[in-house]
Amino acid sequence: MGSQLRIEPESGVVVPARQACSPNQDARPPGMQPELLVLHGISLPPGEFGGGGVHALFTNTLDPQAHPYYAGIADLRVSAHLFLRRDGELIQYVPLHRRAWHAGRSCWRGREACNDFAIGIELEGTDTTPYAAAQYAVLAPLCRAIMYAYPAIGPEDIVGHSDIAPARKTDPGPAFDWSFLRQRLAGEE
Repeated sequence: MGSQLRIEPESGVVVPARQACSPNQDARPPGMQPELLVLHGISLPPGEFGGGGVHALFTNTLDPQAHPYYAGIADLRVSAHLFLRRDGELIQYVPLHRRAWHAGRSCWRGREACNDFAIGIELEGTDTTPYAAAQYAVLAPLCRAIMYAYPAIGPEDIVGHSDIAPARKTDPGPAFDWSFLRQRLAGEE
């Protein structure tokens, strides 16, 4: 998938990502373009991979009875532009030119409300479980395609959720290999 990734500029669709629409999105403020790429880590239930919990959360269909953890989060209205599973499958929930609800209360370089100007990518994982090679194999070309489509985003504008909300978020956590991603972005394999 990696080398074939591209962004359709008019629709904000990532090709060939699987499309699944989240209702948790809206228009960006007038004239606002993406200038930040935020990487997140998520697993539902926590620490479990491969299920449908994240999809259900992003589509407001999470059954609070399906797992004890879900009772406390079933009413959340959140999304991300993209979700990258551990096997490398890429799912798009929000077109890149629209605002996904992924950052919450956030600030980057003195600018608050990062959802207004950020693209959010959720990686299936935890702070302490190493992310999968298949994820990095898709993530690096995806980041390159996003930077090409939105030139205001440079490698220095790719950050973790913990960077924009440090008092309340830790993801993608110490298990995420930033050095490896930066090497791949620079073309060093």
